[in-house]
Amino acid sequence: MKRTQALHDAGQSIWLDNITRTLLDRGILDRYIARYSVTGLTSNPTILDNAIKEGTDYDADIAARKATGASDEEVVFELALADLRRAADKFAPIYARTDGVDGWVSLEVSPLLAHNAQSTIEEATALCRKGARGNLFIKIPGTDEGLPAIEECIYSRIPVNVTLLFSAEQYEAAAEAYLRGVERRIQAGKNPAVASVASLFVSRWDKAVAGRVPEELRDRLGIAVAKQAYRAYRELLDSPRWGRLANEGARPQRLLWASTSVKDPKAPDVLYVNALAAPLTINTMPEHTLEAFADHGEVGELLPADGGDADEVIAAFAKADIDTESLADELQQEGAEAFVASWKDLLARVGSRHEQLSGMR
Repeated sequence: MKRTQALHDAGQSIWLDNITRTLLDRGILDRYIARYSVTGLTSNPTILDNAIKEGTDYDADIAARKATGASDEEVVFELALADLRRAADKFAPIYARTDGVDGWVSLEVSPLLAHNAQSTIEEATALCRKGARGNLFIKIPGTDEGLPAIEECIYSRIPVNVTLLFSAEQYEAAAEAYLRGVERRIQAGKNPAVASVASLFVSRWDKAVAGRVPEELRDRLGIAVAKQAYRAYRELLDSPRWGRLANEGARPQRLLWASTSVKDPKAPDVLYVNALAAPLTINTMPEHTLEAFADHGEVGELLPADGGDADEVIAAFAKADIDTESLADELQQEGAEAFVASWKDLLARVGSRHEQLSGMR
């Protein structure tokens, strides 16, 4: 059996953390779906920025949209949505077969709105409408300001991918926002089946403490934090509160592992994928990680629902003077700032490419 199929059969969805026009035009995404059991994908501004930088696939669209007077941000969303609609259509059979559990693509709101809940809600609503696909997630950061937007979007039946989560506590806050939105729908007599995923970033933990901990703790923090989040996730699914919502027809907000490519050059390239195999979850991987796992990954013991040795490992980091609670907040803040920087780079890329194209006429 193929390694990716074994992971899928273990109950974990495999999503691709990439989308470009080249992937679509050359049939690469089709091959990933057919060969590697890929059942969804995620995107981010850096991916589109690099695609525009390294090729000409988007030049005609940039020129055409700028000719209509569109802003750089409007062009970015149009380019992204054009690709994501095509990808969503490729995943539509999976979406239908799984009754909406799988087969999703994701688009994030502008990171510049991270501290404005109302503007985030308005943009998420607009993007969901423009996307015009039932299997399109809108990515909203799970920050303090993002949580009210998440709740309101769920209440409005906008599918949400909660991003920038770094700890069990941050995951629980995102899950609470999701639950409140669902509960409000039930109270209002609305259909409670609203799709959502909660994306926990893994590898950035180990990058943050690299060189600050004993060698025996190297590359162990991200996995331990993920185990704690998985325990919180399974406890929620086993709770009476969730049971009542499930009886009303609600769907669980699935836990997603993000940032699963290794940052340590000495670490195995499939470290996080091997370690985080777990039922009822998703792992979104960049192409090189997906290819590596397909070649030499292993599906061994699945994550224990009780978190296994997570607390013991976290305690060892505490003895090494690593305050994981404070670090989680720092990572989320740094992540939000990095998203803003990537977004600004992408806007600048579109502007400069338009100037180049205009100069060539």
